[in-house]
Amino acid sequence: MIDTHAHIYASEFDNDRDQVVERALAQGISKILLPNIDLDSIEPMLTTEAAYPQICRSMMGLHPCYVDGNVEQTLTTIHSWFNKHSFIAVGEIGIDLYWDKTYKVEQEYAFVTQLNWAKEMQLPVVIHTRDSIEETLALLEKEQDGSLSGVFHCFGGSVEEAKAINQLGFHLGLGGVSTFKNGGMDKVIPQLDMNYVILETDCPYLAPVPHRGKRNEPAYTQLVAQRVADLRQMSLQQIDELTTRNAKTLFNL
Repeated sequence: MIDTHAHIYASEFDNDRDQVVERALAQGISKILLPNIDLDSIEPMLTTEAAYPQICRSMMGLHPCYVDGNVEQTLTTIHSWFNKHSFIAVGEIGIDLYWDKTYKVEQEYAFVTQLNWAKEMQLPVVIHTRDSIEETLALLEKEQDGSLSGVFHCFGGSVEEAKAINQLGFHLGLGGVSTFKNGGMDKVIPQLDMNYVILETDCPYLAPVPHRGKRNEPAYTQLVAQRVADLRQMSLQQIDELTTRNAKTLFNL
């Protein structure tokens, strides 16, 4: 299995990162993909990737929650990293209007700018969207020229939203929310196109049941896979094979 979205470089893992990776391997997690969020996360992310070169792969991008009035300068620095290191994707990028709409225009600018990098470099994008699905889809539709691919990570939307995302050629990242009792995903997951589904944790956030409210970690990818398997009335092995194949293709692993 592949955890396609994990922040194991975060300080929450500083005391037991080796053990976290060992537990993931013991659960059959073969790869852990690391999305960047801002300028401060680059060094710990690359250090983590270097510590586990067979397992961890990094992406590079500016997360919408870290966009501010200084966005052009920040993007210039982020972009410069693509000349220094090999990344598997542009991410995590997107629009987040949940906490604050102050920099909505700057967020949209950052999103479109990074989508264009992805086109130039022929890399997939990892999209974060919160309270912004309509805005995100509208911009993506405008930019999609057939060359963009990627994933809407941490998907918790409707069947209609899933179809709109798939029609643009994008995958859905299923994580801990899929296991929440009141998340509504029990009605959505049975109707998804499984050729567009990949697994993730978004650790340390959004731990799946029965660990909800605690620190999440890549080993729990298996709990998400089991939940998807149960809802689809498929075996865990089938979900593992399908989602792993989808992730390998999407991220060119």
